[in-house]
Amino acid sequence: MNQLEDMRLFVAVVDGGSFTAAAEALGLSKQFVSRRLMGLEARLGVRLLNRSTRRLAVTPLGLLYCERARQILDDVEAAEQAILQLRATPRGTLRLSAPMSFGTLHLGRLLPGFLERYPEVAVELDLSDRRVDLLEEGYDMAVRIGELADSTLIARALAPQQMATCASPAYLARRGVPQTPAELREHDCLLYGHGKGVEWTYWRDGRPERVGVRGRYRVNNGELVRDAALAGLGLAWLPTFIVGPQLATGALLPVLEAFQGPPTKVYAVYPQHRQASALVRAFTDYLHEALSR
Repeated sequence: MNQLEDMRLFVAVVDGGSFTAAAEALGLSKQFVSRRLMGLEARLGVRLLNRSTRRLAVTPLGLLYCERARQILDDVEAAEQAILQLRATPRGTLRLSAPMSFGTLHLGRLLPGFLERYPEVAVELDLSDRRVDLLEEGYDMAVRIGELADSTLIARALAPQQMATCASPAYLARRGVPQTPAELREHDCLLYGHGKGVEWTYWRDGRPERVGVRGRYRVNNGELVRDAALAGLGLAWLPTFIVGPQLATGALLPVLEAFQGPPTKVYAVYPQHRQASALVRAFTDYLHEALSR
């Protein structure tokens, strides 16, 4: 490394015509440049420069050394650029974790385009609503939705998403439309996940309000909750990335819209050591571009 630096210093002196010009170009002191080149001449056992009070003159051996040094430095630069170019081209295997419903509804249609764009990339996708430990379990990145827990992971917002309370027109005609979150206690609610109590979150006067709900149907899959709502079994509380199309067509009708909280986001998260990965960066950019549409 010292030899390469000495070559760079010597070439800069020859190009600049003086120690002062080389030092200014490299952001170094004139004394440092002079001392290093004296050390270079001592190591080689030859004089590369003839010094006088008025100017520097390059010796014949100095000219030969400068020519070879330029060639070596150009080769080093070319090698570094080749490696940087390879790093900039996505390749390898991306181990990705994502929530089940988001994966089946969105990633399933988006991944073929990504793989077509980058033919040297492979993807291993794990769909689970369990929050995996990216570092412990060896994932390159994950898609996460909603509030993020504090961690050392890097997060990039991909798209907004909103929770929606909704039901089929038939259910609302039969049971009535709830006007406040408290009225949900009088309704059949479709429950996501397992456990004893289920709470849905609404907002009143800028503050969250959690309402305990009950129902006869519980499942740990958002799409099945949506299907139950379409069948008229009750009210569902689901993200719009699951029920957006049904809300748009009127197959499901929104209720309690005045109590919906601020939108949350869909995020790509990845460990800090994967920040420079061309593959992680390319897939994150791809998702952001696709979901923004």
